[in-house]
Amino acid sequence: MIIDSHQHFWNYDPIKDAWIDSSMEVIKRDFLPKNLKPLLDENGIDGCISVQADQSENETDFLLSCAQKNKFIKGVVGWLDLTSKNLESRLNHYVKNPFFKGLRHIVQAEKDDYLLRSDVQNGISKLAKHNLTYDILVFPSQLTAAITLVKKFPNQQFILDHISKPNISDSMDELWKSNIVELAKNQNVCCKLSGLVTETKNYIFSDNDFKPYIDVIFKSFGPNRILFGSDWPVCLLAANYKKVFDLIFDYLDNHSIETKAKVFGQNAIKIYNL
Repeated sequence: MIIDSHQHFWNYDPIKDAWIDSSMEVIKRDFLPKNLKPLLDENGIDGCISVQADQSENETDFLLSCAQKNKFIKGVVGWLDLTSKNLESRLNHYVKNPFFKGLRHIVQAEKDDYLLRSDVQNGISKLAKHNLTYDILVFPSQLTAAITLVKKFPNQQFILDHISKPNISDSMDELWKSNIVELAKNQNVCCKLSGLVTETKNYIFSDNDFKPYIDVIFKSFGPNRILFGSDWPVCLLAANYKKVFDLIFDYLDNHSIETKAKVFGQNAIKIYNL
């Protein structure tokens, strides 16, 4: 089974989705399951994991509703307020839904020490007992805080989104590389090969631009802890769905059938409890 481990749905709203600015006209519209299903079929993909793009319980409810109505949506990474005094009761409410697999917060929009805050960590400490994952969405400058976090909670499953968004078009930042290596030493952390095309300058790239970065991820995490994700529809800013899929498919051309199966599905099934 081939799984896209990272995509989004939304009914576009200019206030709620204010992060979609004037440079992103191509994604200033609704993106719903009916828009994604043909793309999955065309690329031989069996299912997906839908990830939050808005920080509200309404978003979580919306994604869970999408999953309940569409069999190809295998799981949801939603949002809850990790700092809320009512977090435990909200978790108890949502874990009753079999599609609810984990949580994410848009940490890239926060200060670099956000993941070190005691109230945030207290919230994260409650996830493992519910068998919930936590997706880490950070910029490279926030990786050191992420490293501290994952070491503190060795029994919590973490997934790094978008390889932490390095500048693909620039020469490799050695600090990013060393922090990725350090983060990957923690066996409770996996990494999504997602969101790469949108980290290129003016969205202009060649396939070879990505190879050094993917090499670092493979060397650091190994085939058992890497997941393919399209980041659709955000990827449309730089490339269509097929191109995003083919970038990873072509990279894996010389890898074993077993490795391909893990990256394109088996790891997602295991990590997200699908």
